[in-house]
Amino acid sequence: MPTKTFNASFIHSLSDIYSAGRQMTKSLPKMARAATTPELRTAFETYL
Repeated sequence: MPTKTFNASFIHSLSDIYSAGRQMTKSLPKMARAATTPELRTAFETYL
């Protein structure tokens, strides 16, 4: 695989991971508020 293609693929993957992380930090507080058990709420809050 040419270096240029590998680098582009790597950068694209990092971008996807970063985006997923940002989306998760936005949704975790909502998920914690909607949790049906204290353990689940604590898990969401701890992860955040």
